[in-house]
Amino acid sequence: MAQHVVVGSGPIGSKVALLLADQGESVRVVTRSGRGPEHELIERVAADASDTRRLTEVTEGAEVLYNCANPKYTEWAKLWFPMNNAMIAAARSAGAVYAITGNLYGYGPQPGGLMTEASPLAATGRKGRIRIKMWQDALASGVRTIEARGSDYVGAGTAGIFSTVLLPAIQKGRPAWGPAKMDLPHSFTYTGDMARTLTTLARDERAYGKAWHVPSPAPITIREMAARYCELTGQPPLKVHSMPRFVMRTAGLAVPIARELAEMDYQFYAPFVMDSSLTERTFGLTPTSLDEALRETATAADETAARTM
Repeated sequence: MAQHVVVGSGPIGSKVALLLADQGESVRVVTRSGRGPEHELIERVAADASDTRRLTEVTEGAEVLYNCANPKYTEWAKLWFPMNNAMIAAARSAGAVYAITGNLYGYGPQPGGLMTEASPLAATGRKGRIRIKMWQDALASGVRTIEARGSDYVGAGTAGIFSTVLLPAIQKGRPAWGPAKMDLPHSFTYTGDMARTLTTLARDERAYGKAWHVPSPAPITIREMAARYCELTGQPPLKVHSMPRFVMRTAGLAVPIARELAEMDYQFYAPFVMDSSLTERTFGLTPTSLDEALRETATAADETAARTM
């Protein structure tokens, strides 16, 4: 019987599972494919996370159910609610804590771009409203629940602006054009810090029924982020350019993923700063240095490049 059930084996789910297993905890990773990280204390199970009966079966006896799922970005409205409902039901049946990997979408644009846990959930966009309802449904269920909210990820295997815009340009030795203003402060969250925060909150009754911000390094501009990575890896400096805001919005008229990204572009055309001091004070957690997160990203990128040669 697994002590912990982790739904999803992406960058967050894999780190959560390995962190727990390295601490001697038994873990069951649930994905559609049955794939996941390898460890003697990790059991990998193939299951549909939206199938309430099946998920309840594989969660039986667990102490914590971690929602680390990452449904297709263009199909959130279709996929998230059945999965969230099934995970709530499975956690309720097992008497488990429901630990949600959250983000900042629910806040929507905030005055000055600053977000604390006390900021109102004021999002009016589709994806922000989805995240608000997921959280409200979990709270209303009576299940002991927490949500760890992070900003754009850095670390191995992530798909944020750094990995999808800056890193490919660095690797190809060409300028980067991104759908963002390059000189505004922006918070980034290391995936390992998300995993540590989730596992810490899930074990602490003080955390239940609340959302907490993941300890993250001081905000940095995208231009500074590119310069830091190039300096750490010995790469030539990267030239970064801001793509006019209308470009992605125009593309969204025909390209679904561009439409979804354009909806969230306020995160990159204005300051976007997450205050994680409450979590740090309450639970004694500290953020991993940005340099360490970028070194992990570089190592993963080198390994990927070596495999494809």
